[in-house]
Order: sequence, then C-alpha cells, then structure tokens
Amino acid sequence: MLAVLSQPLVFEPIFMERVWGGRRLESLFGKRLPAGVRIGESWEIVDRAEAQSVVHAGPLRGETLHDLWTKRRGEIFGDLPDAPRFPLLIKLLDAQEKLSVQVHPPADAAAELGGEPKTEFWYIAEAAPAAELYVGLAGASSETHFADAIQRGDVHEHVHRIGVKTGDAMFLPSGRVHAIGAGNVIVEIQQNSDTTYRVFDWNRNERELHVEQSLRCIDFNDVRPSLAEPEGESLVRHELFHVEKWKIDRPRDAAARGRFAIICCVSGSVECGGVQLTPGNFALLPAALNSALVQPLERNTELLRVTSGAPR
Repeated sequence: MLAVLSQPLVFEPIFMERVWGGRRLESLFGKRLPAGVRIGESWEIVDRAEAQSVVHAGPLRGETLHDLWTKRRGEIFGDLPDAPRFPLLIKLLDAQEKLSVQVHPPADAAAELGGEPKTEFWYIAEAAPAAELYVGLAGASSETHFADAIQRGDVHEHVHRIGVKTGDAMFLPSGRVHAIGAGNVIVEIQQNSDTTYRVFDWNRNERELHVEQSLRCIDFNDVRPSLAEPEGESLVRHELFHVEKWKIDRPRDAAARGRFAIICCVSGSVECGGVQLTPGNFALLPAALNSALVQPLERNTELLRVTSGAPR
C-alpha cells in the first residue's frame, strides 16, 4: 500500500569535492561535510544515473528521486511534460577560487556533440567583498577572435565581469560563456544536465579544456548581459523553471496545486508541514498537497520558491 503524502519531502545532500571548493557550506549552512575535503558542490535535488537524491525521513524515507519520478509522478510532480528523469537539478556551490571559464551547449549543439543542453540560474546566497561573476562577452567578438584569445591565454579579458553582492541573481541561457569568481556561495537551479565545456582555466594547466566544443557552443552575440532584474517576487521565468524570492513575515501557502514546488530558505528560518528549514535547506512540496503553509520562525526570513516553467 502506498504511503499517503502529507508533508514536504527533504532529501540527503550529495557532496562533491572540487579543486575550487572550500568549507563554507559547513560554516554557513551547517552541512556535515566530510573531513579534510574541499567541497565545491552539494547536489540537493538530483535524478541522474550517477547521482540520486534519497528521501531523508518520513514514510518515503530511503526512496530515490527517480523512484518517485517513475512510480508516483502525478502525485508528487503533477502534470509535467513526459521525460525520462526529473527535469531539474538543484545545487549549492562554494567557490573559494575562480571556476574555469566555460559554456553549456544549446540543444542543437548538444545533439551534434553528444552532450546535454543546459540552462541555469544563480542566486548569490553569500558574496565576499569585491566578488564577481564572469558572464557573456565584454565586447563584440567572433569565433576567430575568441580562438586567438584562447591561444594567447587572455580569455578573461574578453569576458564581461560583474560585481555582485548577496541577494543578486543571474540567468544563464545555454550558450552563455561564464565563470564564477572567488568568494561566491550560490544556489544553482539548472536543467538536468552535467555537460560542461571548459574553454579557459586561468592558465592553471591542471584540467582538460574543450576548446573546439566550446567555440561551437558560445553565443558570440551575447555581449555584456545584466544581472536578473526582479519583477515583483519573480526573479526569472523560463520554460524550464520559474524562480521567485519571497519575504515571509506571515504564514503563506507555497503549494503549487497540481504541480510540485521546491522551497529553499535563504535567511531566517521557516516551518512547513512539520519540516523546519534553515538557510541552505530545501524541501519539495508534492503536487498532491492542497496546502503547504510556510510559517516564519524568525524576522527577516526569505526563501526561494521554484516551480515548473512549462505551460500547463
């Protein structure tokens, strides 16, 4: 007999060691990181062959996200378009050093190159003083000019730099060249893909580059993009996902009614359906919930709410 869903689902995080990572996910969010390891990513909600979110507690404890997607899709996820796996991947990133300059392929290039398309969104959960993002091109360029910059080792001079502070956000459509600067802790909401082509690694000469693939994927018309401009509570609305930022000063219903919703506490703390969330914690609200009342437990409480952007 299937368990009755009556509360949000919380999953076990999956920690990924990265050369550019650190320990901020532990000191900032209380994550129990493995000792002596530079953790760059915490995969919070993921359904991939190589990584599976597992329900942490409750009647579905031990079930994987893929189990839920295949066996209880309508009840938990609602009327989403059919797909082999849950279409989103949600992470926390701790960039204590600069990441490589990279690009994710658009759908047509991904098909040609044997990869997966990837569009993503960044919310800056914490930014050190003078923290930056590198996004898009700094000026008019072309595949030939950019290839010359790769050969010279000065790609960074051709990528647009934007200073950021805590609470800023950036949308990254596939094809946008980008890198995360040092000192950023980020909530990343992305298409379920793990295809990344590195075009420049700050002349560290430690990791493989994918120059040919990158040049086929970069949008050379993408010049000096801006940070995401909120429209009310909406940070970005795309066919893949809709991300809102809510300031919670009174109880509020976060259920999407007929579709899933994911909430992430970014400041203060909240309680929802018997689950308490502090900063850096996520919960998935099943589509079958008629109500998912979010109750603030502290002043100045804020959360991100993620829902599907696909049309109904």
